[in-house]
Amino acid sequence: MSEKIKVIACSGIGKVFGLMAREVALEAAERESELAENVCLAHLVTGKETAEKKVKGCSCITIDGCPALCSAKSVEEAGGIVKAKFRSVDIMRKHRGKDAGTGSVLTEDGWRITGELAEMVTDEVRKMAKEEKENV
Repeated sequence: MSEKIKVIACSGIGKVFGLMAREVALEAAERESELAENVCLAHLVTGKETAEKKVKGCSCITIDGCPALCSAKSVEEAGGIVKAKFRSVDIMRKHRGKDAGTGSVLTEDGWRITGELAEMVTDEVRKMAKEEKENV
């Protein structure tokens, strides 16, 4: 595989779902560092050329905190190929009543739920990498 899969999270500053998305992206890229890497959404949104070059024409996974899908939309605008989209708000539906934390601190439940979503994203990284290797 010539290019690593790009994992990009929303900024979601001040919201627990944004914090979860960022932690998921970091965890997934760390777990599969040979296959994936993080790209900073803020750099894409501000038009930083190096960030745009990193995603243009590359397979990407986005993790958004809310239904607005800012990360997915920004990556597509920058020329990235979004092959999988995740939302932390969706996984929280499976854990109704749990307190995940705040925009700056996750609770024990928040870390557990974030780990669950990180595993889903990591599985997707592996699946995409396998498919890309088979299609070379």
